[in-house]
Amino acid sequence: MGKNGIRTLKRTWDGVMTGEIMEIKALTSKHEKWDTVAAYADNCSWRAGKELARLMREDIFKDWERVFAAFEGGEPVGFCTLTEKDGLLPKYPYTPLIGFVFVEEAHRGKRLSEKMIGKALEYAKSIGYDKVYIMSGESGLYEKYGFVCMGDFESVYGGTEQLFVISV
Repeated sequence: MGKNGIRTLKRTWDGVMTGEIMEIKALTSKHEKWDTVAAYADNCSWRAGKELARLMREDIFKDWERVFAAFEGGEPVGFCTLTEKDGLLPKYPYTPLIGFVFVEEAHRGKRLSEKMIGKALEYAKSIGYDKVYIMSGESGLYEKYGFVCMGDFESVYGGTEQLFVISV
């Protein structure tokens, strides 16, 4: 524990954020936890988890794209992705997008979404992006992380969702 009983995070040599219990890992299909996270996504309480699990099993990711997973006690408790388009239609020029943001109910309130998004933003900046986008139907959720709403955009799932942007 750090000062005032706050769990401290340390950056390790491989860029993984670690704490006493929690860590955020950036995964590719070559990572030892890839299949574990795919199975977790497939069985999580959020229906979109099954789609992420399918994408992971089929390895539908470009070389630079990543799945970020939060682990507590070595077990996955949340995930998000950084990909070229996520749910945004190809006709829009905005990339990359954070998607599939999920934290298991029992682990909510620990700022894991914020930490995973932060890790994704750091990675995007490290590979040359200066802006990152996220689509959501939720209002007020991503603004607290510094994202700004650009308006409503058509999604690949039909209908529209709000597109948010942040400079990194």
